[in-house]
Order: sequence, then structure tokens, then C-alpha cells
Amino acid sequence: MPRRTMIEAIRDAMDVSMARDERVIVFGEDVGFFGGVFRCTQGLQAKYGKSRCFDAPISEAGIVGSAIGMAAYGLKPCVEVQFADYVYPAYDQIVSEAARLRYRSNGDFTCPIVVRMPTGGGIFGGQTHSQSPEALFTHVSGLKVVVPSNPHDAKGLLIAAIEDPDPVIFLEPKRLYNGPFDGHHDRPVTPWSKHELGEVADGHYTVPLGKAVIRRPGAAVTVLAYGTMVYVAEAAAAETGIDAEIIDLRTLLPLDLDAIVASVKKTGRCVVVHEATLTSGFGAELSALVQESCFYHLEAPVARVAGWDTPYPHAQEWDYFPGPARVGRALLETMGA
Repeated sequence: MPRRTMIEAIRDAMDVSMARDERVIVFGEDVGFFGGVFRCTQGLQAKYGKSRCFDAPISEAGIVGSAIGMAAYGLKPCVEVQFADYVYPAYDQIVSEAARLRYRSNGDFTCPIVVRMPTGGGIFGGQTHSQSPEALFTHVSGLKVVVPSNPHDAKGLLIAAIEDPDPVIFLEPKRLYNGPFDGHHDRPVTPWSKHELGEVADGHYTVPLGKAVIRRPGAAVTVLAYGTMVYVAEAAAAETGIDAEIIDLRTLLPLDLDAIVASVKKTGRCVVVHEATLTSGFGAELSALVQESCFYHLEAPVARVAGWDTPYPHAQEWDYFPGPARVGRALLETMGA
């Protein structure tokens, strides 16, 4: 199969979807002629024309609000918010309109929109280009929330999201955009690994929303991770020598609780890893669910490894990230508890 970066896989997903369904449209800031700040939409306007891939004003509320109206009238908008940090002006549109449209209309209207946005740090973007706001969306009934960790999943999940009848928040870890992340480094000594790019099939395929996958089988401890942190968890397990089972959640909402419970009941221990701030992060929900579902199988408290409870620190970016050293300490402490 062809090998692609995540950027290329995401672009291919939109290309395939636009070719299959003329109702699919793509728009956002600089996504047309320029092809997006990360070039995820490069070439789509030239191929499908300015009526199906076009630039929008710098108004996130306007972009998402317009997409909701288009979706109510039968289109399938896939819109880009240039950075996840910019989504806040559109938050009311997402939670008060998109997430509730099916329920408010008693099923007369649906809202088949996808809101794509780069998330997380790793590019020295500072406080306004590096945030991980997934927990703000997993709290909202009516939304689906997706975070891919590799090019194959990114393409399949995005196609599935575009074909879904309800709104999907699609968070793309920028550290993974241009190649598999080398999780062994706490700092950007070699930001991208030299491994081959991900295998991504041509044409149409989907990865089902709501299904996690085991990235590394193990019997000693379960590690729950998503996005970039999957690679960090793999590096920590390799460096500590602990037989960790690493689950890539892929979809945070709906969550594959069955896969989580099966793994934790097998291992008896659990470590949760995410890049976002610790307090009220999605790891808190995961910890509560594991405790509720697996209490009598747990042999140690559920551990969380996450970002600091501070505004995003530009100068200390790579200290802020949970790296293999921090995750490794959590693994060792959990095994020793």
C-alpha cells in the first residue's frame, strides 16, 4: 500500500469523500487557493472548484454557524478551524446548535458536519497555537470526538466522520502531521522518527467511530492514550521493560469502554496519559470509568500523567509534555503499588 504522512492521508480522505458525494464541501480560513496552513487541503479547490472548496473570513463562529445551516439543508460540510486554540468563538455554535439540532427538532434535522482542527503542541507555537481542548467537547452530549494517531486511522476515521449523520470534532495532533513521532525523546532532539510512513490504502475505506485498538499487547498494566501520547507510552514501556498493554482510544466520544474494561480486568492496573492539562482533563473521566467498572480487579490506584495545570508554557514546551520519563515513572510506581 502507499505510504503517506497524516497530512496526505487527511487530504486523501477529503478528496475521496468529495469525489463520492457532491454534497461534501470543504471550507475555512486559507483552505482554498493556499491549501491550508498545514497544506491539508492543497489541490482540492483546483480539482473541485471554488464552490466546493473555498476560503472563509476570519470568523470561526461564522465558519461553524454557516456549516450548521448548510448541513440542515442537506450538505455535508467539512470545515477547518486553523488551530484548535481558535475554536472558542465558535464554541457556542458547536454546543448550543450543532450538538442539539437533532434533539431540538425531534429528528427532523440532523447536523452532519465535521470540524477539523490541529491540536496539541510540538511546533513551538506558544500559548495560542498549542492547546488540547478535547475535554471541552467530550462533555457535550450530541457530539462525537475523534483523535487519530497514525495516517491509516486518520484517513479512515475522517471518511467515517464525514459520512456520519451527526457533528464530529476531529482533532489532528500536529506533532504527527509529517511522520510518526519518535516517542523516545523528551525533547525535540529528533522531532520525527526515521521509520517509514504509515501505510494508507487508496480509495474509500472507513475506520469505525467508537472502536479502540490495542497498539501493544501486554499483561502487566493497561495504558490508555490517544494521539501523540500513544508513541510516548510505547517508548516508556520499551525503556522500562514493563509488559504494558497500550490502548489507542482513537475515538473519545463515543468511547470504547468494552475494550478498556477487558484490558484492565486482565492486567489489574491502569495508567492514563494525555497531553492536555491534568485537572478536569479527559483522563479524569477515564479514571472514573475504570474505577467504576473494574474496582474489584484493580491492584493499584489508577494513575494519570498529563500536562501541567498552567497556561501553556512556550519556553518550557517540552517539559510540559508528558514524556517517556514521566510516563515511565508512573508505570514503575503503579507496578510497585
